[in-house]
Amino acid sequence: QGQLAESGGGLMQPGGSLRLSCGVARRSFSPSTMGWYRQAPGNQRELVANITRDGFTNYADSVKGRFTISRDNANNMVYLQMNSLKPEDTARYYCHSTDLAGRKYWGQGTQVVVSS
Repeated sequence: QGQLAESGGGLMQPGGSLRLSCGVARRSFSPSTMGWYRQAPGNQRELVANITRDGFTNYADSVKGRFTISRDNANNMVYLQMNSLKPEDTARYYCHSTDLAGRKYWGQGTQVVVSS
């Protein structure tokens, strides 16, 4: 549907950092909870982190202490700061949001590769 647009993926060495960004295109809906999922080849899509409009956050155990999710409600943006990257963080990262009526939206995804 093209209503969420991600950016910021790429290739990074282990121990490095990347920042992912995601925005609601054309202010097409008002986001409620926003978050990031990831999917590596052969694996199921899994939750990385999400954040409510009030700023309550939830993280997968595998990224706690390394990743930080944040959002800008005024601009309908959500960010994922990824530090101390590991090869096992390699995946396609998808932005996800629900709107105030509970409808779900997905971005196209952005590829993150962690490799030396």
